[in-house]
Amino acid sequence: MLTGSKRKIWMVYLLAVAAMLQLTACGSSKTYGDVKFITIPPGAQVVNLKDDTNLGMTPVQVTWEGKDGKPEYVTVELTKKGYKNDITSFWVNTRHETREAAAAEPQPVTVELQKRK
Repeated sequence: MLTGSKRKIWMVYLLAVAAMLQLTACGSSKTYGDVKFITIPPGAQVVNLKDDTNLGMTPVQVTWEGKDGKPEYVTVELTKKGYKNDITSFWVNTRHETREAAAAEPQPVTVELQKRK
């Protein structure tokens, strides 16, 4: 059985370990990155092939959420009537701490679409 002083030492130790575990769990923070999609000609639909979400019509700027500034690999399909579909992949740099900071510095992704014959 632990005496009073040893019990206090163990309690302090356990509280310190619990605090470190909680800080570690909260250590991963959301980060953001923006991409500005531009097509030549404009007016192409942008679809994220990871989940088939429609991201908008070019030119369009899109925000990605990340964790701890880790980049995310993204593949999108660009479609426009009268033009060949184009699939492109790139890394989104999610280094910004806020959406606003990311929006102020978007990564450009420019694709020239080829006319159908």
